[in-house]
Amino acid sequence: MTDTPGIVITGASGRMGQMLVKAVAASDACHLVAALEREGHGWVGQDVGTAMGGQALGVMVTDDAVAAFAKAQAVIDFTAPSATVAFAGLAAQARAVHVIGTTGLSEVDIEAIDRAAHHAVIVRAGNMSLGVNLLVQLTRKVAAALDADFDIEIVEAHHRHKVDAPSGTALMLGAAAAEGRGVDLAEVRDSGRDGMTGARKRGDIGFSAIRGGDIVGEHDVLFAADGERITLRHVATDRSVFVRGALKAALWGQDRVPGHYDMLDVLGL
Repeated sequence: MTDTPGIVITGASGRMGQMLVKAVAASDACHLVAALEREGHGWVGQDVGTAMGGQALGVMVTDDAVAAFAKAQAVIDFTAPSATVAFAGLAAQARAVHVIGTTGLSEVDIEAIDRAAHHAVIVRAGNMSLGVNLLVQLTRKVAAALDADFDIEIVEAHHRHKVDAPSGTALMLGAAAAEGRGVDLAEVRDSGRDGMTGARKRGDIGFSAIRGGDIVGEHDVLFAADGERITLRHVATDRSVFVRGALKAALWGQDRVPGHYDMLDVLGL
């Protein structure tokens, strides 16, 4: 047995799930205690390493979240909103740190996660990378320095398989821009342009989403006024940046007081 934190990976067969399984298995700072998949999935009952086409890791894929979480100190979760909300309650019961990279969460979902955070540590972020979280800080500062003469547009690009738009990262950036301006994002958000929309409304924060190919993630925050533009940009070329951030969050959450944290807390920004 090891005295490092035991980690459960949910959605183990997905792209992020497999990368997380490999990263945890290779880490000296934590160890893999379970790989979780939905009931009826073809991997259930198989060793997760051989299911991924590699060497056996001695950890079987399970569909029993309760049993998996009971032996874990942390759960890393990049799945779907309905699954994540259910996992938040179970992780809280197990007093395991719940690291959430799932996007597309509704306000109702977030309220449920907030309730779970009364009992355990939850670290939730639309993006786990250091660079993106620095971009969030920069966006807030630039938005605070510029008035509404500068239109704000957030342009994001992702692979063809992404199912939600705008991305969770784009919404993080929009929220930071709104905070910098001292406004409520819900009141100034514009993400539905199609057809005869009329002129842009002063003070709105616009969102544009691009989907295609295997784009990992690109985000631009454009501040555009008459005669000049400022663009803040982050480009991810490898999903390993999200894996590193998620592992850092899982380890950071050990022995913290219960609460709903984000990556800015983890990074001390």
